[in-house]
Amino acid sequence: MIYLQTFSLPTREAEENYFSSSLKAKRTCYTTNYPFGLFRYREMPEFYFSDITVFCGNNGSGKSSILNVIAEKTKLERTAPFNRSDFFEDYVSLCDYQLDREIPKESKIITSDGVFEKVLDIRRINDGIDSKRSDLIDEYIAENSPNAAPNLLQGLDDYDRWKRVSHMRNKNRSQSRFLKENLMRNIQERSNGESALSYFVDAIQENALYLLDEPENSLSPQNQLRLKYFIEDSVRSFGCQFVISTHSPFLLSLKGALIYNIDETPPAERRWTELECVKVYHDFFKEQEDKFNK
Repeated sequence: MIYLQTFSLPTREAEENYFSSSLKAKRTCYTTNYPFGLFRYREMPEFYFSDITVFCGNNGSGKSSILNVIAEKTKLERTAPFNRSDFFEDYVSLCDYQLDREIPKESKIITSDGVFEKVLDIRRINDGIDSKRSDLIDEYIAENSPNAAPNLLQGLDDYDRWKRVSHMRNKNRSQSRFLKENLMRNIQERSNGESALSYFVDAIQENALYLLDEPENSLSPQNQLRLKYFIEDSVRSFGCQFVISTHSPFLLSLKGALIYNIDETPPAERRWTELECVKVYHDFFKEQEDKFNK
């Protein structure tokens, strides 16, 4: 499903006109005018988008900046804040785009910072679960002690407590079973990478546009491959469109992806097997091929 059809960054001429006419740009109080200047001499084309479009480039190439600019121009929901200069809105105002159909309100940009924040939230929840587990153990021991005091009901809280204790005693439950039935499912038993993968699966819904900024940062190779299949299925069966910045060979191999190599001037469409970052992996493993055959 195509929602975003084309996107254009400001031309060199548009940037120069801005700086020649803007009073704000002539002030000396600013230490940076980012993202102005980032692509001024890069001859950026009008980008056309497919169901899956990928921006590939080395660190510092600007691929994440392109996603942030697109997200701001199209007013996508964000999962985490990002660093923006005082000139960011002015730059975005000079951009242009065309839609094939209206962008659904569920659409969003998902960044590495957003994923890391989610993983940290999961850790915090896990700490709370551990604390709750300790409290329940103490409660279990107290209620099963021969010297346990009788339950005198004085309100709804006491009634709920009595029901839990009565249920435990009547069914002769073990401590471990009692804990399992009274604790929330501990999703933190997953690794950080598994939690990050589950975050993508939960966040990506049907019929929406998603911008993914280097999603491989929090994923193992196995989980990168799982995310690749999930993205392909989301396009094929659930009407999603993806714009992704990455240099992961697994994500670059997404079926049917339109890939722009941002390292070239001007950026050009390339097959994933033509990209330098993929060739590095290929050449390395080719040199080590004899070790895999032992």
